[in-house]
Amino acid sequence: MSTNKKPKSGGGTIAQNKKARHDYFLEDKLEVGLVLTGWEVKSLREGKCQLVDSFVQIHNGEAWLHGALISPLQQASTHIVTEPRRERKLLMHRREIDRLVQKIQAKGYTCVCTAIYWKGPNIKAEIALAKGKQSHDKRDTSKDRDWAKQKERIMKHSVR
Repeated sequence: MSTNKKPKSGGGTIAQNKKARHDYFLEDKLEVGLVLTGWEVKSLREGKCQLVDSFVQIHNGEAWLHGALISPLQQASTHIVTEPRRERKLLMHRREIDRLVQKIQAKGYTCVCTAIYWKGPNIKAEIALAKGKQSHDKRDTSKDRDWAKQKERIMKHSVR
């Protein structure tokens, strides 16, 4: 008997939207499912996904992911017509959709996709309510991040 075990493929994050963290104040995160086709799942296993300009819109009581790019693999079947930037349906409960719509309309938020990742055998997306940052807010965020790094260095050297 051979004891060679296959390494597990698929633990962790497939793609992140770092631009969203830079451009928006992120609040109220949700984990949702995605409706995907077979070639999209295979491409996601290879990590061929970009979320740079992706956002969520609500149409007729359903949530749709716009702007996410899933590049097709070279060895995909020739009889399948691949559309890399198609709208993908998000799987959410009615209450969650209603709550999102209420916050988007009332407070001026938008909804963006911040990450796509594996959760067991399923592919999940993390969406967040986002409020736009102005340029001075972005500078403040970078200053805070730099100060936090500097504090860690100081504390690390002072402990020794």
